[in-house]
Amino acid sequence: MSSSLLTKKALAASLKRLMQEVPLNKISVKDLTEECYLNRQTFYYHFQDIYELLGWIYQTEAVDAIAQERSYHTWTHGLHTIFTYIEENKAVCLNTLNSLGRNHLDSYLYTMTNPLILGVVNEVSSGRQVPEQDKLFIANFYTLAFTGLVIQWMQGGMRENPSDIIGRLSRLVEGNFERALDRYEHKRS
Repeated sequence: MSSSLLTKKALAASLKRLMQEVPLNKISVKDLTEECYLNRQTFYYHFQDIYELLGWIYQTEAVDAIAQERSYHTWTHGLHTIFTYIEENKAVCLNTLNSLGRNHLDSYLYTMTNPLILGVVNEVSSGRQVPEQDKLFIANFYTLAFTGLVIQWMQGGMRENPSDIIGRLSRLVEGNFERALDRYEHKRS
C-alpha cells in the first residue's frame, strides 16, 4: 500500500473517530490532523477540505464495494450493502445527515444507487428500442425514490429492518421497469 493511501486512510479513520462525538461542521483540519499526528500541510496535500475527505471515505468504503451488484438479479444485494454500510457507520452517517455535509450523504447515496438501478434498466431494456435519455430518466426516478427512503429511514432512527424495506421495495417495483420501458418504446413508434 502506498504511503499516500496510508495517509488518506489515517485521515479517514481520524475523521470517523471524531465524528463519533463532534458534529461535522465543528471539526477543523487542525482537530483532524492532531488526532492522527499529521501536520496541516499533509492534509491539504491530499484533500481540499474535510468535505472532500468525507466524500473520499464514502467512495472508497462503500461505492466501490457494490460495483458488481448492477444486474436485475443482484440489485437488491447492492441496496442491502448500502443499508449495512449505514448501520455499521451509524454515527458518521447520522452526523453527516444532520450537518452541513448532508449533500455529501445525498451524493453518496445517489452515487451508490444510480449505477445499480441503471444496470437493471439497461439489462431489462435489452432488445427494446428505448432512447438513452428515457432509460436515464427511469433510473434517476427510482434512484431518487430509494435515496428518499434511506434518508427517511435514517431520520426515523433506523428502526425498521433493511431487509423488510428492500423486500417491500422489490415487490413494489417488480415488473415496473419492464412496463415503463415498454411505454417509452411504444411512445417512439
